[in-house]
Amino acid sequence: MPTFVPEPHLLDSPRGRPWPVAATGPRAHDADPPARADVVVVGAGPAGLAVVSALWHQGVRDVVVVDPGARPAERFFRRIDALGQRVLRSPYEHHPGVEGFRDCELLDFARLHWGRLTAVERREIRMAQSGHRSVVPVDVFEAYCHHLAVSHHVTGRMYRATARSVDPGPDGVVVHTDRGRVATRFAVLCPGEERRPAPTSWWGGGPPPAGVGFWDEGVVHDGGPTVVVGAGLTAAHLVTGALEAGSRVRWVLRADQQRYQCADVNATFFRPEGRARFDGGDRARRLDLLRAQRRASIMFEFRPRLEAAEADGRLTLHRGREVSSVTTGRVALADGTAVTGDRVVLALGTVFAPGAGLLPDEVVAAADGWPDLDPRTVSYARAPRVLAVGAAAGMALGPSARNIDGHRLATARVATAVAEGLRRGHPLVPADVPVAAGA
Repeated sequence: MPTFVPEPHLLDSPRGRPWPVAATGPRAHDADPPARADVVVVGAGPAGLAVVSALWHQGVRDVVVVDPGARPAERFFRRIDALGQRVLRSPYEHHPGVEGFRDCELLDFARLHWGRLTAVERREIRMAQSGHRSVVPVDVFEAYCHHLAVSHHVTGRMYRATARSVDPGPDGVVVHTDRGRVATRFAVLCPGEERRPAPTSWWGGGPPPAGVGFWDEGVVHDGGPTVVVGAGLTAAHLVTGALEAGSRVRWVLRADQQRYQCADVNATFFRPEGRARFDGGDRARRLDLLRAQRRASIMFEFRPRLEAAEADGRLTLHRGREVSSVTTGRVALADGTAVTGDRVVLALGTVFAPGAGLLPDEVVAAADGWPDLDPRTVSYARAPRVLAVGAAAGMALGPSARNIDGHRLATARVATAVAEGLRRGHPLVPADVPVAAGA
């Protein structure tokens, strides 16, 4: 079957366009958070934004959001800009808007700002309206996130602070931050994902050698040769950015090939039939689905540019090669090949924290890397006043948990459980679930 390859200009949406004041919003409070709140949300990325917006619709307004950033989703967009990324891989229907309410969705927002869009972007909206795959400009997505933050009063509840630990108790939770503690009835953890560290064997652990950096640190190109290690969307952006800056690129793919796929997760897992397929399996089956459905991927739109660069010698690919060591300007492969350049950039993917580091280990109760969560409420089984949205909810929700739209699906359960718990004066604790001591 032939593969449809969209034209590369779909990647070229403008970045940094002005948007209405209502879509930019105020900054977070640079002050100590309040001592008490009904709900504390840890993290103000797309997941945290979705949670606070959904709680607003449930009538829950006494919410405190703690995050080191000055604006919602600040780190998310800082990482995107470090890559020079201008469009998202996820389609218009994947966004942090509120599930189940007649709210402004991402496609609605883009259409409201039709006059600010390019002809290509308008065509993509028409594709989305027709049910076809389309790409979303980062500019539009960022303005939409700010619109959600303003219209659901998120930023006014946000405090610049870093969560250090979360201590669940029988009647509530205490969230300790670097700017004081907050006593709360419920805590929702939305910490996002961290970059995957390099194997210790590559340089012996610790900080990387000089001239070796990670994908989210930003790369300044001076035209010299660049080595990129990684096989997914992030690596594709790094390679493309280096080529556009006039650099020659050596691309090390430890996989057999770069993968031109448009989504990390099969679309059925965002729909009831897919979730039923996941819920209906035993633990071994669910683990298999989680491993199989988390794939490295890059968009087809990259393909013509990268193939052209490979054909004219500006791009050299080293496929299916394991890395044995990394030093300044040099990546040694297991077969004895040395790949050299002025700089080495690592794009090894991301990893999530199941709650370890914030919650006591006995509360996390991780097995196979996944925390013990109640799938009905996405709360920790041993601390039902603490709930999770994001990748940590994978074993409860399925492969979609790590995706932006998966955050929205988890949020619908979390917001309902928290609102009901507040109304009843206690959390939803299933009778057959033991609660850890001190929880």
